Amino acid sequence: MSVGVPKRVNNVVVRWDGEHRFDGSRLGSQQSIRIDADAATGPGPVDALLCALAACIGTDVVDILEKRRTPVQGLTIEVRGDRAGAVPARLERIHLTYKVRGLGIERVHAERAIELAVTKYCSVRDSLDAQMPVEWTLELE
Repeated sequence: MSVGVPKRVNNVVVRWDGEHRFDGSRLGSQQSIRIDADAATGPGPVDALLCALAACIGTDVVDILEKRRTPVQGLTIEVRGDRAGAVPARLERIHLTYKVRGLGIERVHAERAIELAVTKYCSVRDSLDAQMPVEWTLELE
């Protein structure tokens, strides 16, 4: 028997809303997100995955810098996902550009926060193919 962090379970429900539109939410929640494969009323499924990755890593970066007593005042993460030219058009490489703003945030500490988030803390990243490159750059404002 191993001792450690108890397992967590996420339960979501996705409801079709016609054409290629789906609304997803945590089971029992009234809050939902729109995923639209045609990208007319919301991000497509792969875009939503890239958004989830950025939000997961971003949460960790904000928390790490807050613990250093250099809180983030602004954070934008631009994500580029390079996809295969075949079916399925799977992600082959991801590049994130972090635009971080905050008083007293030093480049070395922001870079370390991003590196830890990408390689150690983000559960979305760890759920992706470990061989897929996830690269990043930092723009400190």
